[in-house]
Amino acid sequence: MRYAWDLQHQYLRESGVGRGLKSVLARTLLHRMRLWDTRTGNGPEAYMTNSHFVARRIRKIYGREARVIAPPVAVPAECPNVPKQGYFCTASRLVPYKNVHMIVEAFRALPQEKLIVAGEGPELPRLRALAGANVEFVGYRQDAELRTLMASARAFLFAAEEDFGIVPVEAQGQGTPVLALGRGGARETVITTGPARTGLFFESTEPEAIAATVRRFIATEPSFRPEICHRNAIRFETRRFEEAFSAFVRQQYAEFGRTLERARAQPLAAEDMVRQVATAPMSSTPVSSSVVAL
Repeated sequence: MRYAWDLQHQYLRESGVGRGLKSVLARTLLHRMRLWDTRTGNGPEAYMTNSHFVARRIRKIYGREARVIAPPVAVPAECPNVPKQGYFCTASRLVPYKNVHMIVEAFRALPQEKLIVAGEGPELPRLRALAGANVEFVGYRQDAELRTLMASARAFLFAAEEDFGIVPVEAQGQGTPVLALGRGGARETVITTGPARTGLFFESTEPEAIAATVRRFIATEPSFRPEICHRNAIRFETRRFEEAFSAFVRQQYAEFGRTLERARAQPLAAEDMVRQVATAPMSSTPVSSSVVAL
C-alpha cells in the first residue's frame, strides 16, 4: 500500500506508465485501493508499526495512533575488532528507488576514494556504465561476507527513503558509521549530533549533496568511533524486539479480555433492571421512560 499512498508518482514512472491510457488506468486502480484501505482502516483493534515515520503516516491516513516497535536486527554482542580499509561501501537490491545510481555518480566526483557496491538487481548494467574506475561491484554476498565488508569499510552509504532501514543498523552493528539520506527511518537510527555521533545525513539524493557529505565525513573521520556505532545498534537487537512485541501482544490481549467482560456484563445488568420492575409492587406511579426503552 505504500506505493498507493506515498510513492505513486515514483511507482508509475519506474513502471513505465507515467503517461497515456495505462497511466490513467493505473492511477484509477491506485485511487480505488486508497479508498478501500481507508474504509478498512478502523477495523484493527490496535496498530503496531516499525518507526515513528510510519506512525505519522498512520495518524495522517487513518486517524489512529500506533505503537512503535522497531524490527529485529542481527547485531553482534561485541563490537567487531576489524581494521578499517580504505574504501566506502553500500549494499542493497539494485532497483531505482534505492538510489544507488546517485551514490555511484557521486563517487565520480571523488576519484581518489573507493566505493564497493554489494548487491544484484535490474539496475546493475546501468550502474556499471555510470561508474568510474574507483567503483567496484562485488555482486550478491552472503550474510557473513557482507558483515565483513561492512566492518572493514570507512563508512556505509544509504540513499533510500525507507520506513525503517535495517541495513544501516546492521552497518552500525559492525562498528561502521553511516552516511544516509536524512529522511524516513534513518533519522531514528543514525545519530548525527552530540558527542556520540554514528553518522551524517545528506538532505537530498543529488550526487553533489552525497559527495559533499563524504568530504565532510573525511574531514571529521577520527571523531567517529566503532564502539559508539555498535552501542547505538544494540538498541535494535532481536532480543529487545521480542520483549517489546510480546509485551504489546499481552497488553492487547488483556484489553480485549476486559472489553469482552464489559460486553458480557451489560446484558445482565439490563435483565436485572427489567426483573426488578416486573417484581415490584403495583402503584399508580408511571414507569419511567428509561425503563420502557429497555
